[in-house]
Amino acid sequence: MGFTTRPEVTGTFGVIASTHWLASAAGMAVLEQGGNAFDAAVAAGLTLQVVEPDMNGPGGDLPAVLWPAGRDEPVVLCAQGPAPVAATLEYYRDNLGLRFIPGTGPLAAVVPGAFGGWMAILRDFGTMSLRDVSRFAIGYAAHGHPMLGRTGSYIRALERFFRDEWTTSGDVYLPAPGPGQLARNPALAATYQRVVEEAEARSPTREGQIEAALGTWYSGWVAEALIKFQERAWMDTSGERHSGLLSFDDLSGWEPTYEAPVAASFAGFTVFKTGPWGQGPVFLQQLNLLEGFDLKAMGLGSAEYVHVVTECAKLAFADREAWYGDPRFTDVPIEALLSKSYAGVRRQLVSDASSPGLRPGGPDGRAPRLPDWLPDWAAGDGTEPAEPTGKPVMPGLRGDTVHLDVVDGAGNMVSATPSGGWLQGAPVVPELGFCLGTRGQMFWLEEGLASSLQPGKRPRTTLSPTVVGRDGEPYLAIGTPGGDQQDQWALHAFLAHVLFGLDLQTAIDSPNHHTEAFPSSFYPRSTRPRHLAIERRAGPGTVGALRANGHRVDPVGPWSLGRVSAVSRGPDGVLRGAADPRGMQGYVCGR
Repeated sequence: MGFTTRPEVTGTFGVIASTHWLASAAGMAVLEQGGNAFDAAVAAGLTLQVVEPDMNGPGGDLPAVLWPAGRDEPVVLCAQGPAPVAATLEYYRDNLGLRFIPGTGPLAAVVPGAFGGWMAILRDFGTMSLRDVSRFAIGYAAHGHPMLGRTGSYIRALERFFRDEWTTSGDVYLPAPGPGQLARNPALAATYQRVVEEAEARSPTREGQIEAALGTWYSGWVAEALIKFQERAWMDTSGERHSGLLSFDDLSGWEPTYEAPVAASFAGFTVFKTGPWGQGPVFLQQLNLLEGFDLKAMGLGSAEYVHVVTECAKLAFADREAWYGDPRFTDVPIEALLSKSYAGVRRQLVSDASSPGLRPGGPDGRAPRLPDWLPDWAAGDGTEPAEPTGKPVMPGLRGDTVHLDVVDGAGNMVSATPSGGWLQGAPVVPELGFCLGTRGQMFWLEEGLASSLQPGKRPRTTLSPTVVGRDGEPYLAIGTPGGDQQDQWALHAFLAHVLFGLDLQTAIDSPNHHTEAFPSSFYPRSTRPRHLAIERRAGPGTVGALRANGHRVDPVGPWSLGRVSAVSRGPDGVLRGAADPRGMQGYVCGR
């Protein structure tokens, strides 16, 4: 049935899978202490901010799909902060002369939503105290955690820049510990410890303490430190120094929201995703397209299978580019995009040849609108648009993401994909020990696009947790880091599991692939027509056949694409979980 690196974990008490073993262990400890899946998710999420600082941080973003036991369907938590009120197209284009929002520095900052999101989950669905779920993160920040080799290499690549420009980051991260050596962040530990202690001093109740912590973060001394710091000008990827635009009102007036998920049926399952302020519906559009092909007859991982999956991904991501954005500001035809009839029309565009162009559809009769800077490429002549010519003064280290999934014995289920606030994204605020996020780089500085910059608008994030139901019950939580690849890598594991019958671990271990044949969500918004990356384990025959189809195949390392994790709950109450061996750090705990 396929090669597997380790067994799928099974049990009946609780299972948690994440992108770092310490976070999984922290979440499992909370379950053992009587907490539920939501308590465990918060403890793991706060821990991930400390042990994977190049992948996420307290100043980042958090989308999650939550399914409390006994409810008919899950709910989506949106803790994706919006653009500052002062962030206008005119300011970026006319005052600063920018064509793209920089990928680093405070000018790309939006309201930091991660802390607010975790607190909302704890307050509304959890059972444990703020102190109980924070103690793991505080302990690792104060007393140290083993440094990941990847994180250390990021810091060493940035060492000169930290010494010359982002000196406050150098104070925290230099000298970089070697792999396995203890890394500490005393300022971050002190921030969280002070938040907890002040919350306890202000209220005797669990809910009151969480509310007090939120007040401290968004309208107290944490907010004041963030605002004051980002008013300084810092070097960014534009080659210039810029200050940020966040105001105290931006932070104090924001709070995370709950909303209904969007969904699609596939093979007897119902898949739930975030709305089009994220790229989550891309997953659903791909399923609707693939429903019309006999994937099982093609065979998992065959050249025909990879070709069809890739071509359907291109169509879905083309629609993302043309139509997805914050529905509060953009008229997104989401019902039409997710209709089976629309998928039937779009499916006819899939041929035996790799398509070179960006081909969005018109689901409601309107003509799709793409950024003006890529018309030739979008038309399909295969010409790649020129990338923006900035004056980079720092290594081009793009941040990534973390992910966690939890299910408990009662049937509560969580899938969360926190990201942003990376150590390589912005300078550290010295009083706090963390940096702001840079999600604003995902806005276009062009009027009239679905994801054009507007004050108070949420950027179209790539963060994409997934929860799957079967017969009205929560069945599966799955996700991965990976930016634009999240809704490809996780989709492939999902298909391997539900269509080909592989257990979760074997499905995750299967050779992976993805395409980047659409504009990247990250600065400098590059594109790669006909691109197809595939792990070499797929075999030379598969690679050769895909090249014959016209794909620009990039064979990559045999274990290099994806960091998927997943948990599930069967109708018999048996819980299962798996984590990706790629990266050598994702682990699952359960019993």
